[in-house]
Amino acid sequence: MQLPATYKTKLKSLKCCVLIPTYNNERTVLKVIEEVLEYTEDLILVNDGSTDTTATLLSSVSDIQLISFDKNKGKGIALAKALNMHVSKGYDFAITLDSDGQHFAHDIPTLIHRLEKENNILIVGARNMDQKTVPGKSSFGNKFSVSGIGFITV
Repeated sequence: MQLPATYKTKLKSLKCCVLIPTYNNERTVLKVIEEVLEYTEDLILVNDGSTDTTATLLSSVSDIQLISFDKNKGKGIALAKALNMHVSKGYDFAITLDSDGQHFAHDIPTLIHRLEKENNILIVGARNMDQKTVPGKSSFGNKFSVSGIGFITV
């Protein structure tokens, strides 16, 4: 297995960044950022109007591109804003991760390997969302399909 630093070069050459929306994840956001920065310095983070100490914590991190909302606008708006920035910065691809620790930076290599094989696809990470402990709002996004797009789950 290649070291995370090897992926910094791969992500740069693919013009791929990581997008992380966050809302009130003061306990986990810095760890997620730290882990992602092992793989890439191209990180766009959206503080979606957090009311806890998330904003203060993020102000101490210098290696990220930060978008901040005064009020919570929702994950969809946060991701849309991050995607707009991703395009304006010249990135061709984006990986999105949540800041609550449920997504893992160590999965980035799996996504990159798939992207290197076929780069005209939408790759969606899949996890078991049928567990009783998964909130309904978390499983909602897994209940739709996309037509006309190469759609691969890993």
